[in-house]
Amino acid sequence: MPLEMNREVFITCAVTGAGSTQDRSSRVPRSPKQIADSAIAAAKAGASIVHCHVRDPETGVPSRNPAYYREITDRIRSANVDIVLNLTAGMGGDLVLGPSSRPLPLSEKTDMISAEERLCHVAECLPEICTLDCGTMNFAESDYVMVNTPGMLIDMSRMITDLGVMPEIEVFDSGHLWYARHLVEQGILHKTVLVQLCMGIPWGASDDLNTFLAMVNNVPEDWVFSAFSIGRHQMAYVAASVLAGGNVRVGLEDNLWLDKGNLAENWQLVDCAKSIIENLGARVLSPDEVRTKLCLTKRV
Repeated sequence: MPLEMNREVFITCAVTGAGSTQDRSSRVPRSPKQIADSAIAAAKAGASIVHCHVRDPETGVPSRNPAYYREITDRIRSANVDIVLNLTAGMGGDLVLGPSSRPLPLSEKTDMISAEERLCHVAECLPEICTLDCGTMNFAESDYVMVNTPGMLIDMSRMITDLGVMPEIEVFDSGHLWYARHLVEQGILHKTVLVQLCMGIPWGASDDLNTFLAMVNNVPEDWVFSAFSIGRHQMAYVAASVLAGGNVRVGLEDNLWLDKGNLAENWQLVDCAKSIIENLGARVLSPDEVRTKLCLTKRV
């Protein structure tokens, strides 16, 4: 894919995520109301898309309770602000082994469910977009594996397509991008493809620019891509992605800090990203312009 600066950019705000960040920052939203309010504030700051997970309102622990997704969806759609809704479908693929001396039986933290269960909230809420993690990988913790087998991905891809929802292909390494191309070649996914390049997440693609450009160069020319990195590199990757021809993602899922010692809110991260984009000479797209670009139908 030739590298050419993108001059019409959309911003995705990843509002809360599924990491154990709830006790590291008081600004990570927990309840459906807090998550929806944070998403709405991000939209007002310039985000075109909000990407939402849910959490237990009391503990802040990541959840996959469909009722929480329903409440978030209803609150966002009833707000006086336009936004493209992107719900995660990544929960329910957690394999946690026992220690290396005795990997079986599996840890009680294992959470492995069916394709139908992983998509039940998507079927109920019908967001415009939902995520599809396009591969299996070792993920940060010593005995935890994020599991997305080819069979699971084929079934989930077909279900998402049948629902009329656009999958956002989450790519954590080059092999995941290879498999996404295979799904399109087999006719399992439509040829209008949205990809999120996820950089710097242990132990996927590292967030150095050589690796990033290798990932970008393997995105087919007719696909739309966005990219992000975690932590202190989040804003650097706003600039890097725009310069490489892509779109951007920011938010508390990936980074808790506005700057050193200053905890962020989602709208502040969006505002900062918007300034970077505009200072590069690009324009931030509205939600309706994103729908046109991605052939989405607005849900109400």
